[in-house]
Amino acid sequence: MSGKRVKNASIQKLSYDEIFSKRPALDALKSMPRAPIYTLAENIRSMYNVGSLFRTGDGIRLKKLFLCGYSAYPPRDQIDKTALGATESVPWAYHKDPLSVLKKMKNDGIQVVALEHTDRSVPYTEFHYNFPVCLIVGNEVEGITQETLNFADYAVEIPMYGLKQSLNVATAYGIVLYHIFDKYQEKQKLKY
Repeated sequence: MSGKRVKNASIQKLSYDEIFSKRPALDALKSMPRAPIYTLAENIRSMYNVGSLFRTGDGIRLKKLFLCGYSAYPPRDQIDKTALGATESVPWAYHKDPLSVLKKMKNDGIQVVALEHTDRSVPYTEFHYNFPVCLIVGNEVEGITQETLNFADYAVEIPMYGLKQSLNVATAYGIVLYHIFDKYQEKQKLKY
């Protein structure tokens, strides 16, 4: 699509029913292929952010979301408020200890990438993602703990050009997750 405006044509917003009619039913979704992308969320303090992680993960058919540390997990009203049903469509698990999850992933050959400012971080757009991949995101203030960061194979960051050094965790997650998903689609020549 060129994105050019057609003379005398106006853009028509789709109705909720038109949009919803194109979405798979929950039962059908469970049998559809999932992107080989995992997320490990460590110590996310806001349940609204947790809900946003679910909703964003649903958007790409995330393989699995691991909630770790003191991150809240469903069922919680505050999570549901932003997840809008995605807690039912995204496979997830809670593990107090993120290291046990990461050990298993590394044993299974899953590339582990931390979204964090480190002495080795590269811009997320310049990194070469291998699949399957796990993206680690951390606490809204403290980020990913050093102990968990030690399990990462690589670190990526979102370049910031203003006063603040980072974005909200749910916003940053959405930016990087969709970039990773685009790279997966390019590699597989898939269109979901």
